Amino acid sequence: MGEKIDVAVLGATGSVGQRFVQLLENHPWFRVAELVASERSAGKSYAEACDWRISDAPPEATARLKVQHHEEPVKSPLVFSSLPGGLAREVETQLASEGKRVFSNARDNRMEADVPLMIPEVNADHADAVRVQQKNRGWSDGFVVANPNCSTIHMVLALKPIWDAVGIEQVLVTTMQAASGAGYPGVSSMDLIDNVVPYIGGEEEKMEAETRKLLGSWNGSAFGNADLAISAQCNRVPVRDGHTETVNLKLGRSASPEEIVEILSSYRAEPQQLDLPSAPKHPIIVRSQADRPQPNLDRNVEHGMASVVGRVRRCPILDIKFVVLGHNTVRGAAGASILNAELFHAKGMLV
Repeated sequence: MGEKIDVAVLGATGSVGQRFVQLLENHPWFRVAELVASERSAGKSYAEACDWRISDAPPEATARLKVQHHEEPVKSPLVFSSLPGGLAREVETQLASEGKRVFSNARDNRMEADVPLMIPEVNADHADAVRVQQKNRGWSDGFVVANPNCSTIHMVLALKPIWDAVGIEQVLVTTMQAASGAGYPGVSSMDLIDNVVPYIGGEEEKMEAETRKLLGSWNGSAFGNADLAISAQCNRVPVRDGHTETVNLKLGRSASPEEIVEILSSYRAEPQQLDLPSAPKHPIIVRSQADRPQPNLDRNVEHGMASVVGRVRRCPILDIKFVVLGHNTVRGAAGASILNAELFHAKGMLV
C-alpha cells in the first residue's frame, strides 16, 4: 500500500481514543501523527495528558507526541474521531469540509441522510454514499463515515448472514453492557457493584434506528431503511469489557438451529476477501458449549474483532434465539472505525 497515511485521533485521551492509539500501533497502512483532546490536555505530551488505562503504558512513539486542542488546525488527511456527542458534529463536519476523511465513532452524524453508517461485513456498498455527501455539501475531497453504537455492531454482525439467507421480520434484544461502554470513570462503583442498571440513555433508540439503516439499502442517491420490527432493552452490568446480548428472531422462513449455526459459522464478506489488516478471519464465531459465550472467556477472540454467538436454539414464541457477545471498545468502537478506513483504502477511496 506504499507509504503510511498520517492519522489524527480526536478525543485521544478518552477510553475509545486510547483504544484507537493502541490498535494503530504498528498498523501497516496508518501512522498516528496527531493527537487531539480538550484544553485540559493540550500542550502536554500524550504520556502526561493521558490517564492510560487499557494496558501497562501507551505506545512509546505516541507517548512522546504533543496533544493539541480540537480548535487547532489538523494536518493529517485521515481522522479518527471519538469526540463526545454534541461536539462531534461541528468538529467532524468542519474537518470534512477542509478535505479530511473522517471516520467517526461518535453518535452525532450516524443518522444523517447522506452519512454512511457502516459495518464492512454488513453494508460495504454504502461506502459509495460519500460521493453524494460530497456533492450535497460542496466538499471536494473530505467526507464523514460513521460506525454504529457498540451494542448495535455485534448484534447486526450476527443478524446479517441470517437476514441474507432466510430473512428476519422481528428482533427482540436485551443487552448486558460492560462498564467500559460508559467511558472512564463511567458509572459509579456504588451504582454498579452488586447491581444492574436497567437504563442507558438513548441506547435503545440507537439500536433500533441504526439496525434498520445498516440492514437497509443504498440506491445510489438515498438510504432506505430495512423493513424490520425491532425492540431493544439495554442494561449496564458489572463487567469490565464485553457486551452480552440475548436475541430472539422471527424469521422470514423456517430454519432449524443447525441451519442457523451453519449460516453464521460459514459467513465471510468483503473484509475477509480483501484480507484487510484488522479484519477477523472469522467474523462470527459460534460456540457449542451450553454456557458460552462469556465476556471473560470470549471477548478477545479474533483480537476482539469478532462477534461470538452461542446457545442457538428454537424460540417457542418467535423462531430462533441465541446469545451474542463482543468486545465493546475494540470491534464495538475504535476497531470498527479502523476497519471502515481500511475498506475505503482498499477501494481506493482515501486518495
